[in-house]
Amino acid sequence: MRGIFVFIETKWEKDVCGSTMYVQAHHSGSRIKVYANRGDNITLPCRLDGQSSLFGNRIKWAKLEDDSSETNVLISMGLHKKTYGDFQDRVYLLEVDDNDATLVITDLDLNDYGTYRCEIINGMNDKIVEVDLELQGEKLLSFTGVVFPYSPRLGRYNLNFQDAETACLEQDAVVASFEQLYGEWRNGMDWCNAGWLNDGTVQYPITKPREPCGGVRTSAGLRNYGRQNKSNSRYDVFCFTASLKGRFYYLILPKKLNFDEAVNACKRDGAEIAKVGHIYAAWKLQGYDRCDAGWLADGSVRYPISRPRKNCSPTEAAVRFVGFPDKKQKLYGVYCYKPQL
Repeated sequence: MRGIFVFIETKWEKDVCGSTMYVQAHHSGSRIKVYANRGDNITLPCRLDGQSSLFGNRIKWAKLEDDSSETNVLISMGLHKKTYGDFQDRVYLLEVDDNDATLVITDLDLNDYGTYRCEIINGMNDKIVEVDLELQGEKLLSFTGVVFPYSPRLGRYNLNFQDAETACLEQDAVVASFEQLYGEWRNGMDWCNAGWLNDGTVQYPITKPREPCGGVRTSAGLRNYGRQNKSNSRYDVFCFTASLKGRFYYLILPKKLNFDEAVNACKRDGAEIAKVGHIYAAWKLQGYDRCDAGWLADGSVRYPISRPRKNCSPTEAAVRFVGFPDKKQKLYGVYCYKPQL
């Protein structure tokens, strides 16, 4: 039987931490897709059909992980409720009525995206619903974010999967999905180093086939090494970051700085030294353009060019990578980031 596809748009007029929740979702059978932006307060719909038990409902929300495990989010048994891990103090049940198990997540973070399972048990009319929480852009189904390749100071092909996850998190990002990398490839991304994706596969995007990158006779596309051993295999990683929740800027100073001076200069300006995810988000999503090489938090030096010109990435718009220089060198400026309070 073919599923019925219904568009649901709901605006909740309840204030959460001073802001209004807004839900846009597609519903098909018992599976729902919810689209939201980073920093939003969102609701994941779930409710029981029919009458509630006299003894109340047991409600469990969990996040399903890529390795088939699950992370508890919230468990409710009558008046007793418990939240877990990073979701503590950020989630609660909407509870419009006795049958409502809708989950509210406040201040949405990159790590929150994924699939959630709602289980309602009352001994009479049990129910399970899965909800996919995905990033929304300015229009439904357009994704506001940027994928960027990353390798550490040690050089290329030095990250196992766990190292890759940590590396992206340290740069205000998460490991990218196949869909996110595919979208960047369709927009022209060409990168000849293989990197981890969040499903445990290793791939890289090629728009201009050439001998060192799969051969000149192969077609453009994503080169796929398949699933690799997450502990022993070592590659680079493709990270994904979303819109900034603060201000990214180049700090104007009368002299060049070494790394420690750069860190302290941002602190004196009431900010922090920017991360790689910050510079990519500012470049891709805000059109940030600056032809000055500056220190970033990982010890690398980069600069963002959105308007190619002579001596400033003349052939393409890009975040230019200078390298990981000696941190004692006083040759560069610094990019700072001031989080939104």
